[in-house]
Amino acid sequence: MLDAVTLDQLRTFIAAAEQGSFSAAGRKLRRAQSVVSQTLANLEGQLGVTLFDRSARYPTLTDEGSALLQNARAVADQMDGLKARAKTLREGLEPELSLSIDVMYPMCELTEAVASFREAFPHTPLRLHVEVLGAVIEPVLQGVCQIGIVGSFPVLPEGMYSEPLLDVPLVTVVAPTHPLASYKGVIPQSELQRHVQLVLTDRSTLTKGQSYGVYSQNVWRLADMGARHAFLRAGFGFGNMPRFMVEDEIANGKLRVVRIEMPSNLKLLMPMRAVYLNQAPPGPAGRWLIQHLKGRSEARRKS
Repeated sequence: MLDAVTLDQLRTFIAAAEQGSFSAAGRKLRRAQSVVSQTLANLEGQLGVTLFDRSARYPTLTDEGSALLQNARAVADQMDGLKARAKTLREGLEPELSLSIDVMYPMCELTEAVASFREAFPHTPLRLHVEVLGAVIEPVLQGVCQIGIVGSFPVLPEGMYSEPLLDVPLVTVVAPTHPLASYKGVIPQSELQRHVQLVLTDRSTLTKGQSYGVYSQNVWRLADMGARHAFLRAGFGFGNMPRFMVEDEIANGKLRVVRIEMPSNLKLLMPMRAVYLNQAPPGPAGRWLIQHLKGRSEARRKS
């Protein structure tokens, strides 16, 4: 008997419970009250429980009815989700949007964009990987992620297309107790060579034998941004950090900005780009997200 329970019966049950009467449920469902009553009676017979107490003027849920109402709503919601997912697939939308994000990318920008994405594509789930250097690119090359947002890996492999998003300002910082904190003026390369530089590394094959932004021969490589941040605060070395990550610590004196000698063609800026494979461009949801990130960046530049 239970196998014969239909979605229509469950929706009728939910409508009757929410509307407070069989006649009101009939009006909502555009059916006669007698049809609603018969549908619910059949449902009760198939379930083997009484869902409504009909002894008063208006029917009220029994304890069994209250217990089963939550299950009925869950079944109806799952069916609605199934229909919505099928609609997105039919229209060419991605069943899921997977992103690989550079740890240097401002998360406030991403979270605000994702908030709008949820409204525009409520049935397209997101899968997010936060990586650095070549580990941002590798999931895109392997087909694990459709889109990468990268800045710390400057040279893209062949077969990838990139679109500029924003520039992340960097600052070189040390702890107040570090010897470089008391240096006056621009710190020359000869002085930097005497100190430990804390740099990010990754576990991808793309960066094997490569070094980016290294000024010292004494290098500690860390694959975790949180660890590098903590080591900087502890005074273990110097390093470049996205300004947005350390603004509060600079303001309260836990970190100090120092100026270092750099080649004239280099700036302490990290250009962020959205990247994807030429043969696998983003679908409607991915395209929307990239354009939204571009729009936010453009709006901030103009403000």
